[in-house]
Amino acid sequence: MRIWAKVIIDHRIYQQTVGDFASPRPSDAEQWAAVLHELCQKMDLCRPVILSKHIKDLQQFSRTVFKPADFMEPVDFDAFEVEVLAEKKKRSTNPYSFA
Repeated sequence: MRIWAKVIIDHRIYQQTVGDFASPRPSDAEQWAAVLHELCQKMDLCRPVILSKHIKDLQQFSRTVFKPADFMEPVDFDAFEVEVLAEKKKRSTNPYSFA
């Protein structure tokens, strides 16, 4: 699973990172907290509070947005977006078959 996290200021990407995780897609807030903790550490951010709205957005749209109000500490950006990237299908080594 690959996750793209980005910090948005004035509708522009200010900082971004992509995290690769061996585990399957998380399904609850506790599992997402561990993933967000690792992403936020990479970006030197405090971890946001995960609400049921964020979990639903991640399940339905593979994307969610954390606003400054979702953080316990003051932040100097407009949004923190997290998006689950679609995995590419592996191509076979021989795409042509001659019988």
